[in-house]
Amino acid sequence: MASRTMISRGIVVHQTRSLGARFMSSWWNHVEPAPKDPILGVTEAFLTDPSPHKVNVGVGAYRDDNGKPVVLECVREAERIIAGNKNMEYLPMGGSMHMVEETLKLAYGENSDLIKDKKIAAIQALSGTGACRVFADFQKRFKPDSHIYIPVPTWSNHHNIWRDAQVPQQTFRYYHPETKGLDFASLMEDLKNAPSGSFFLLHACAHNPTGVDPTEEQWKEISQQMKVKGHFPFFDMAYQGFASGDPERDAKAIRIFLEDGHLIGCAQSYAKNMGLYGQRVGCLSLVCDDDKQAIAVKSQLQQIARPMYSNPPVHGALVVSTVLSDPNLKNLWLKEVKGMADRIIGMRTALRENLENLGSPLSWEHITNQIGMFCYSGMTPEQVDRLTSEYHIYMTRNGRISMAGVTTGNVGYLANAIHEVTKSS
Repeated sequence: MASRTMISRGIVVHQTRSLGARFMSSWWNHVEPAPKDPILGVTEAFLTDPSPHKVNVGVGAYRDDNGKPVVLECVREAERIIAGNKNMEYLPMGGSMHMVEETLKLAYGENSDLIKDKKIAAIQALSGTGACRVFADFQKRFKPDSHIYIPVPTWSNHHNIWRDAQVPQQTFRYYHPETKGLDFASLMEDLKNAPSGSFFLLHACAHNPTGVDPTEEQWKEISQQMKVKGHFPFFDMAYQGFASGDPERDAKAIRIFLEDGHLIGCAQSYAKNMGLYGQRVGCLSLVCDDDKQAIAVKSQLQQIARPMYSNPPVHGALVVSTVLSDPNLKNLWLKEVKGMADRIIGMRTALRENLENLGSPLSWEHITNQIGMFCYSGMTPEQVDRLTSEYHIYMTRNGRISMAGVTTGNVGYLANAIHEVTKSS
């Protein structure tokens, strides 16, 4: 009897272990590989290409005229000042208030009454992406029945951000493929037809991916129509200073909306305009009715950030606040950011001239009419595929060219390849 019991117990143990092993091995069997990111996947393909002629005009990171990454001298000097003089303790949930204060001055104006009257709720965020995500969660939590209207097209990650925050998405027309410019009439029609009190995502300057911005007069009309409808404008400002070389000019849309009395939201980033891509330094701000409301809103933004990442990183915030609060370093930054913008503008001119000199039957005026890091070329996905397979030129399949990847050394090669794949269009 004892022997049988031992055997039966052994069988039970063996069966239990087998069942447990099978159960544990099946935890993630249902997980499929995620699709490659349409932007970052371009760089992955570029890096594995052995061709000596390969060109990457896909990812939006600034390069010098030799195609090399750039660290601004104002940033290097700020790091020298910081080194050994600052501790690396946790920042508060809202981040560095010094950095936030300097950042608000860029967006809202050095002498903004909104800042003086403490009507802006603001926290440090993980660059522009993190700022958008915290706002999307804030929108879902406090306006749970609202939708977000996103322009067509837009930066692809915008859709991911509001989707994962579970905010329903709508779109509004923005770009006109035939003119390769702004579809202003359709944009205004969509603003008018959207339910009153809707949320709209707007690019403050250097619209990504098209490089097409409204004129100052068009921004004024957009602002007035949104005011009539009671819409909420949320600005993603990833390129202040980097677009035109003048941070004040690039913030003009925001200033127009403020003059019209809008309570706006704004996501700011220092990835492009200060070259701090890997530091993830940004800011989320919301204009409120008064200082008490701003305190309440900020407290809720911090509560949303807490379970996401607890508190933001300190080093990049120290760099930004050091640069912006030191008059000499700030002047150096303004000079350097203008230099980057001017190089991009120069490459636009060179690419257009090369295409025209090749006798292209197409109009390439849009290359110089657009602004910022990206040129929305108008090429089809099939033409982009040919650029990659035949010429080892890498870009996103929507035809978006990162002008930061264009140099005096490759602009002729790029123009010739574009001419070859488009001349029969």
